[in-house]
Amino acid sequence: MTSDAQVNELGEFLKERRAGLSPRTVGLPETGGPRRVPGLRREEVALLAAISTDHYTRLEQGRIQPSAPVLAALVRVLHLNNDQRDHLFELAGRQAARPSRQAAQKAQPQLRRLLDDLTATPSVVIGRRMDVLAWNPLAAALLTDFAKVPETERNYVRILFSDPAMRTLYADWRTVAREWVSHLRMLATTYPDDPRLTGLVGELSVQDTDFGRWWGSRHVASRSMGREKFHHPVAGELVLDRDALACGTDPDQEIVVWTAEPDTPSHEGLRVLTSWTSLSR
Repeated sequence: MTSDAQVNELGEFLKERRAGLSPRTVGLPETGGPRRVPGLRREEVALLAAISTDHYTRLEQGRIQPSAPVLAALVRVLHLNNDQRDHLFELAGRQAARPSRQAAQKAQPQLRRLLDDLTATPSVVIGRRMDVLAWNPLAAALLTDFAKVPETERNYVRILFSDPAMRTLYADWRTVAREWVSHLRMLATTYPDDPRLTGLVGELSVQDTDFGRWWGSRHVASRSMGREKFHHPVAGELVLDRDALACGTDPDQEIVVWTAEPDTPSHEGLRVLTSWTSLSR
């Protein structure tokens, strides 16, 4: 193909990918109004890619060739897989930089030792994408049996939205879930090129209307602390404080703990759950 033909083909490729995505899939709120064409509007793609609408329009019209940073932004915005990314760069006459493959994240040994010592405190180790990397028996008893969740799906946000039991376990599931979505949004800003994180957001946006709406609100928040109320089938009603403690040797990991105020029904409920967990093992 000639250079002009490649640029024209690139424009057609962008149009095709844009037409295959919905606002909810990329984290934009649904306006509810009619759309003249399927998929995203040009201005929506431009907004997400941090370029002007005029610049993006000229790309689709085959009037200019994109720079490498613009191509990288379009790969992220249009949710391109590796083959599609390579094709996009080839059409633009540029070499696609292969993203470095991150090794599977494992809980730091000192955090695992801490989990073993926290026998009366539900605790989990959370990784860079809010993956559950490790947990103690009391966390499994309080929340869910993480061992029964496939490792590739062992993500706390995914579990919150995909496990029906979580919606009854949390007394105010909507508030809790929205807080975790807000933190996931913060992580997405920190790791904009993480394909697994992008894939998780796309998957949950399609599967759950609440997730798509909350993601589209663009609210961000840390997950350092909070108070959560549980309706537990064994321990009864529990009001627990949630705290996140950063790992000194790996900033991408933290240990999340749930504790109760001393001499309260919730504190006694945790003792009951601890005894039940010991008998069940």
